[in-house]
Amino acid sequence: MGGYFTDLFTGTKSLLDGMWVTLKEFPRRPVTLNYPHESVKMYPRFRGHIELIGDKDGKPNCIVCSMCQRACPSGCISLAGVKPEGEKKKVLSRYILDFTTCSLCGSCVESCNFNALRFSNEYNLASTRKEDFIMDLLQRLEEQNR
Repeated sequence: MGGYFTDLFTGTKSLLDGMWVTLKEFPRRPVTLNYPHESVKMYPRFRGHIELIGDKDGKPNCIVCSMCQRACPSGCISLAGVKPEGEKKKVLSRYILDFTTCSLCGSCVESCNFNALRFSNEYNLASTRKEDFIMDLLQRLEEQNR
């Protein structure tokens, strides 16, 4: 019989503790957002996928040194450059990021000595197709500059 009253007491105490938490949290504003109509504030240190940084003319700062490609442990970066006739430097012709294998480690951004890469603030990447996550960063930079 003693176990019955002990269980009854601990159950009532547990119920009252739960009610106290509910009453304490009830007057607070909800944290949820009405998503399509409201958006989350992105913090400056947010690490989305990488993106190319352009100069004043809209051309990428990348000099095709391939340091980002070598530093990537996932092997998700592939880039190519061409050397135009009469020029001393290569010009970036292709920069592909396979975001499906990217681990967002930041090795590529840290290894770039020419201020050509940064993390984007784009967070709403949702798709059912793998092809949507294989990004041509050079094309995205050109679209941003239009």
